[in-house]
Amino acid sequence: MDRLTAEELLTLRTGAFGAVFLVSNTEPGMFGMIRESSAASGAFAGASGVVKEALTAGPLPQLPRDSALEIESVVLPALTRAVRILREKSPGDVEAYRSVVLAAADRVAGAHHGVTPAEAAVVEKIRVALTEPV
Repeated sequence: MDRLTAEELLTLRTGAFGAVFLVSNTEPGMFGMIRESSAASGAFAGASGVVKEALTAGPLPQLPRDSALEIESVVLPALTRAVRILREKSPGDVEAYRSVVLAAADRVAGAHHGVTPAEAAVVEKIRVALTEPV
């Protein structure tokens, strides 16, 4: 396994935290957001190795906040790049990253009044971004 650079670790963080933010942003509301962030942190807590390092070290990513499309335009490519980075430098961590991100997205979607169709659509976009051939 090759060591990941700070920029590569930030890409992994941007994808993971961005995915959570994207799902959370689908259904606005402060109370729901608190429940959702708690659900996401539970999923991230189960990470190990390079994935854990990416999610627990370094600065939080700066994400756009203007529109869902703007957020998607940053987050979805970051997820695909993160998988590419892991495939090249730490192939044993690709599935762990995918699993942690999808678990967090699923938990966030279901954290407040069940999964809405809009949340399910966003989770599917995240799933596609994580499995895009690179």
